[in-house]
Amino acid sequence: MAARTVALAVTEDVPIFEAAIPCEVFGRARPDLADPWLYDFRICAAEPGRTTLGAGFVAGTTHGLDRLADADTVIVPACADVHDAQPPDLVEAVRAAHRSGARVVSLCSGAFVLAAAGLLDGRRATVHWMYADLLAQRFPKVTVDPGVLYVDDGDVLTSAGTAAGIDLCLHLVRLDFGARIANLLARRLVVPPHRAGGQAQYVETPLARQDDDGLAPLLHWAVEHLDRPLTIADLARRQHVTPRTLIRRFHAATGTSPLRWLLAQRVQRARELLESTSEPLSRVAERSGLGAEANLRHHFTRVVGVSPGQYRRAFSRSSPHTGD
Repeated sequence: MAARTVALAVTEDVPIFEAAIPCEVFGRARPDLADPWLYDFRICAAEPGRTTLGAGFVAGTTHGLDRLADADTVIVPACADVHDAQPPDLVEAVRAAHRSGARVVSLCSGAFVLAAAGLLDGRRATVHWMYADLLAQRFPKVTVDPGVLYVDDGDVLTSAGTAAGIDLCLHLVRLDFGARIANLLARRLVVPPHRAGGQAQYVETPLARQDDDGLAPLLHWAVEHLDRPLTIADLARRQHVTPRTLIRRFHAATGTSPLRWLLAQRVQRARELLESTSEPLSRVAERSGLGAEANLRHHFTRVVGVSPGQYRRAFSRSSPHTGD
């Protein structure tokens, strides 16, 4: 597989977290995952040399912003201040890179740079929810969706805040080199292998706390038996409590109800099966505990934002069972 060039565009005072994400995902060679490494990574700055990022970190590079146009993918991290006009040289360099055929990506408030370059006009895009209203007000031609983790519009991609930038970068790896490499890299980074862009920015992750009154073993058991038609009564019997007591303890430990928690786990299991197997959707529905294929389609699409078939086509390309 030929290496793909990824260029990170930095300017003074950009937040360090969003700038560091592409460095870690694309810029650190991991020969045990792929040798040679899959990406040729470069940092491009307005003034080659030493650029001071947020919190005093310094990025050293010999590449100017003109080198963005040579890259397959250009990544713009969060901007220094959303209330300021974006640097004209950066805006023009991003616009030129897109004209040259680069895939242009923004992390968090980097969307303001893409919008200033006109790349988001007539497109759906996302940004950290704190800045969604400002982006929509300042750039009315952009359809701002504050309720998703990231938006993939082909040659232009945008992500929500902070951790969503990791999700989008892993999504790029998945698009470039497939689910296996992306999943291995996610495991190395100790993050979930995939969160679909259509997920809400506020994602309920109901995990038991340490003071969960002994509920953790039940949660572990339930995850191991998702293919069973589990009910609140089943869980209560295993926990040796009444259903009413179980519901109260469950909500205290996870912040949600037993049935909502089970549904979230089943959708997650379905995602794993769609990525890692070629089994038909009816079998995926059975193994994930969602029952009929129609139930799988309904719940999966509502939670993930795309249909099971679309998800599989994107992230398990070898599968012959695509469905809808």
